[in-house]
Amino acid sequence: MLRAIDGYSGQPLAQLALQLTAHVFVGPGELRRAEWHEFDLDKAIWTIPAEKMKMCDPPVVPLSKQSLALLESSKAISAGQRYVFSSLYPGKRPMSENTINAALRRLGYSGKEMTAHDFRAMASTLLNESGKRSPDAIERALAHKNSNAVRGTYNRGAHWLERVEMAQWWSDYHDVLREVGEVLSFPTGNLADSTS
Repeated sequence: MLRAIDGYSGQPLAQLALQLTAHVFVGPGELRRAEWHEFDLDKAIWTIPAEKMKMCDPPVVPLSKQSLALLESSKAISAGQRYVFSSLYPGKRPMSENTINAALRRLGYSGKEMTAHDFRAMASTLLNESGKRSPDAIERALAHKNSNAVRGTYNRGAHWLERVEMAQWWSDYHDVLREVGEVLSFPTGNLADSTS
């Protein structure tokens, strides 16, 4: 699928949105409504305003080297516009909420096979199964609230350093899958049972 996305022949911003969706852990709504002022490319962070996420704290998304390169490519097309992934007509609105899903359909993936939102589920599943990252860091990266009300009240850690490392590992993993086409085996069992 990653190679198919790289070969997408439709609108260039749609391709870049598809590519970035695979690297970051945000929902399709946050991605398509991303505004240039939210990004600090020098610090490799994206701060999403809380009102876009319906959260008290604005989530800060660490950006991998690959994500930064995709944003630089997007800038060549949409610099000077409000939205990173703007609509073509008239260019002052974000791309349609259907754009990424339509691009996936154009690539031959049905709604049962892949949707824009499924990139988040894929990240959650594979990162948890990898045994390389703590579940708390993964949940924080996905901007999920802690389901345990007491634990959520007291555990306010952002797991920032782990999330930065995880973002880069995730993008590097995509590169391995794209270039080599081999699926890396992950250890089975609980993270607590893992020795690495």
